[in-house]
Amino acid sequence: MTIRVLLADDQALIRAGFRVLVDSSPKLEVVGEAANGREAVDLARSTRADVVLMDIRMPDMDGLAATREISADEDLAGIKVLILTTFEIDEYVFEALRAGASGFLGKGVDPAHLINAIQVVAAGESLLSPAATRGLIGHFLSAPDRGEPAVPVELGVLTAREREIVALVAFGLSNDDIAEKLFVSPLTAKTHVNRAMMKLGARDRAQLVVAAYQSGLVRPGDVP
Repeated sequence: MTIRVLLADDQALIRAGFRVLVDSSPKLEVVGEAANGREAVDLARSTRADVVLMDIRMPDMDGLAATREISADEDLAGIKVLILTTFEIDEYVFEALRAGASGFLGKGVDPAHLINAIQVVAAGESLLSPAATRGLIGHFLSAPDRGEPAVPVELGVLTAREREIVALVAFGLSNDDIAEKLFVSPLTAKTHVNRAMMKLGARDRAQLVVAAYQSGLVRPGDVP
């Protein structure tokens, strides 16, 4: 199936460049362009896009607020937000992940990586740039007054195996990596991940990472 993509950036030239790249793939299709966060939210509703490529700094409503609004709308539950930023190590990126974004990507990414990233996020299978994302989340969660968690962090609802797998997800391991480490099949690993997401009310693996850090299951500096 063709993945429907919405572009949200206040610079028309950047949107035009991403449109060319996205439309170059037979698996992807640009279904709309937004110049600010408010337009992004409205177009997400009207186009029913699968993935929104969301800039953070935009007028009227920024990408963070737009991401939060899209994630909070149950009617838009299937839409994934991929944050595009000039600076990958940015507090706003962390806030966007907490707001419900599925991952983030630097604007200087090469075309093949961008196309693959959109497909990965659409599938909900894994985070983008997991090592950088872990470092980012760990850095900002170690600071005081980080606010309320994006998902419930009471992990008592999880089985011991599910907690183990959530921790491995937080370390950036894919389903195949988890399967190899725990001597189970990739399908079994995926099933455990999906069950953990369902129990915690997490939209995707990005929020599992946030939950793992905010619950203390994983701490900055830990290794798998």
